[in-house]
Parts: sequence; C-alpha cells; structure tokens
Amino acid sequence: MKEKIQEIKKDFDDNLKSVSDLKALEELRLKFLSRKGQVTQLFDAFKALPTEEKKLYGKEVNVFRNTLQTKYDKLKADLEAAKVDEKDVIDLTLPGRRKELGSLHILSQTLYEIKEIFKSLGFSVYIGPEMESDHNNFEMLNFPADHPARDMQDTFFINDDFLLRTHTSPVQVRLMETSKPPLRAIMPGKVYRNEAISAKSYCLFHQVEGLYVDTNVTFAELKGTLIAFAKQYFGEDVKYRFRPSFFPFTEPSAEVDLWWEPKGKEGRWMEILGCGMVDPNVLENCGIDSEQYTGYAFGMGVERIAMRKYGIDDIRVFFDNDKRFLTQF
Repeated sequence: MKEKIQEIKKDFDDNLKSVSDLKALEELRLKFLSRKGQVTQLFDAFKALPTEEKKLYGKEVNVFRNTLQTKYDKLKADLEAAKVDEKDVIDLTLPGRRKELGSLHILSQTLYEIKEIFKSLGFSVYIGPEMESDHNNFEMLNFPADHPARDMQDTFFINDDFLLRTHTSPVQVRLMETSKPPLRAIMPGKVYRNEAISAKSYCLFHQVEGLYVDTNVTFAELKGTLIAFAKQYFGEDVKYRFRPSFFPFTEPSAEVDLWWEPKGKEGRWMEILGCGMVDPNVLENCGIDSEQYTGYAFGMGVERIAMRKYGIDDIRVFFDNDKRFLTQF
C-alpha cells in the first residue's frame, strides 16, 4: 500500500510541475482529488483491510490527501493572483484622460459682469419672486385693468390674481414699499412672456432693472449712468443713441440703442434697454411723496447684451444646451 501511495505522490508532483494555468490545474484536481480521482480510490481499499490495520492505514491516507490538497491550494492561489484581466491593466504609456470641468453659462457670466459694473456705480442688488400678483406686476406700475399697454406684454397667467412676472419691475415696487429713499438698486432675474419663439424672442429671458430714487434726481443722471455702463461693458468706442419712447411707469421715457455689426452682415442699431424718469403715480402708489422725491428706472435684456457683445444673432442658442456653443465661453 505504501508503494501505491508513493507512486501516486510521484505522479502528482510530476504533473504539478507542468501546470501553468487554471485550466491545467483543474485537470490535475480531477485526476487526483476529485470523487473519482486516484487519492479517493485509495479509500476503496480501506474496506478490504483487517480491522487492526484500518486505523493506521486510514491515518496515512488522510495525511497523504491533505498534503496533496495543500500543494494544490497553494498553486491555485498563485495562479489566480498572477491572472490579471485585460480591462484592469493600466497602460502607463498612454496619455491621461482629460477631466472636463464645468463652467458658468454665458448668460450667468454676462449677468455677473453687469451686476459688478452697477455695484461699482453704487447700486445694491435686490431680488424678488418669479410668480407675482397682478397688482404688483401691473396695477402698481400704472397699468390699470383696462389699460391698452397691457397688450404690450403677453402674459402667462396662473389664475385671475397671479402670473409669471413679465418684467422685474414688480421687484422695484416691493423695494419702494418696504424701504425709504434714497434707494439705488438693480433687480436681476428671469421673466416670462407668452410670445412666439424666434431668433429674436423667447418665452423666457433675463432682465436687469435698475432704480434710483432720491431728491433732485434728473434725466441727465440717468443718461450718465447708462453711458458709463455701456462704456465699461462694451468699450470706450461703443456707439449709442437715446430715442424717445413710451412706458406706463416712466415719464419721460427713452430706449437706448447700440450700433451692432455682426460678422459678415450689414451693421444696424440694436435696442438693448428702456429707461425713463419714474412716473409720479408709481411713487405715490408705493407710498413715496412725489413732490419731495424723483427717480429714474431702466431695464435691459441680458440675452440682448450678450448677443451684442459676442456677435450672436439667434437668442434660441442660449437655451439649446448645445455643448458646441457653450464651450466657446
């Protein structure tokens, strides 16, 4: 019996030396350590032995099996450790993958620059809700219920009393109702109008409105402020003009145009903001004595400012979320 054990041991060791992968190792296990393997067959002879020899023989075969199993387990562990999946291999000769970092949207950048310029001119920043009451959005700003000027702004109504604000002017109302003059602030934010979407108009856009209320405020100060802004933002050589206009909440009123020459196209004047002296009725509606105080107000479209500065001729690209456009800024 000992000779049989030594024969199997030699055969196992010889086969073990030639094993180089897990497939060959499995074949080795099947040959020697499986239920039908050579080591298991040694136990079959156990039944034919005399009782006094079974204990000694059984111990010897168990020790032998454990020895082979230990050798098998060690080789299996070594082979598995050496096996590396191709997808886990890092080729150190390849260039690293570039991480893409997000950036501010071009409208956010433009809005930030506008705010910084007006803050340098002494304006604070005041914000309000995007859903407003008809009272604040229209009535307090000299838009009676039957006023034809309401037709200038197609409105998204929530119900009879509330709507998505059509301009940031109701934020001026909130400021004048809760604070006493002197007041000098800008009101940036989103506004909504129920308009057909085209290259020049969108149902959602951004505004920055400004308000200055104090004693002896003049139209000349309004012009000086807006010219200073235009030169800081567009450069000292910017061409501008003021045109008489009409807004229910300012009197007199004007619009400001900038000369725009898109690349490859004929130059033209482009309206970027409206402005004027705050109508005395608006001051009185907000509890401010129009005999003691005067003020001016203005409102500009952030999209139009960005279009003028960067030569963009279609407002829709700001909202398309096209990375080819956004990554240019």
